[in-house]
Amino acid sequence: MNADTIIQYGARIMIIFMILPIHEFAHAYMAYKLGDNTAMYKGRLTMNPLAHIDIIGAICLLFTGFGWAKPVPINPLKFKKYRRDTALTALAGPLSNLIVAFVATIGLRIAVAADDNYRFRDGILYYIEGTNNTPVYYVILLLYFIVTINIGLAIFNLIPIPPLDGSKILSYFTSAKYEMFLVRNQMVIQFAFFLVLFTGVLSKPLSFLGDKVFEFFLFATNWVENLMR
Repeated sequence: MNADTIIQYGARIMIIFMILPIHEFAHAYMAYKLGDNTAMYKGRLTMNPLAHIDIIGAICLLFTGFGWAKPVPINPLKFKKYRRDTALTALAGPLSNLIVAFVATIGLRIAVAADDNYRFRDGILYYIEGTNNTPVYYVILLLYFIVTINIGLAIFNLIPIPPLDGSKILSYFTSAKYEMFLVRNQMVIQFAFFLVLFTGVLSKPLSFLGDKVFEFFLFATNWVENLMR
């Protein structure tokens, strides 16, 4: 196992113990602000990773880069506007991943700008030969993995298939009849989705979307390197 792989696994461990808890806390906090205190009483309104980690989801994330935590319990009956507030609560999780990814992109820009041996061009990191084993390189690599894994988690969770957050967001824009269809056929839909997922059919489109979001974040943080150089 080379150093790059070790850094990648290190980033995934950080995601499990730091970022997944932020994702689930965001769900719990949004639900709480919208009037549902279920998550608070269940001990989920916290960023303590032990309250959120799902063993199977953590193992999947560690070895594949995609995973999940325990879903935050909510009671939509406590919301003032059931459909809207359910969608906002669902959106809070992926949005937290994108915020973390954007902040980490700023850190990535700072790390690259701090050393003249490294440059970003068109979303690709270029470096002088022989400088890929320095402390700065490993910091850059760690931040890169944090950015890309967070973007990947956000995009994955926005897929409009139960039980992912995207299905609850989509329900806000569709009819109650469609929502009932999802509820009645949830098990079949989930089985079909995970079957498709494990065939790898979704890998290319998910990677494509992830690359585009990363490119946008790099574009939106151009000012960091320009400011420092």
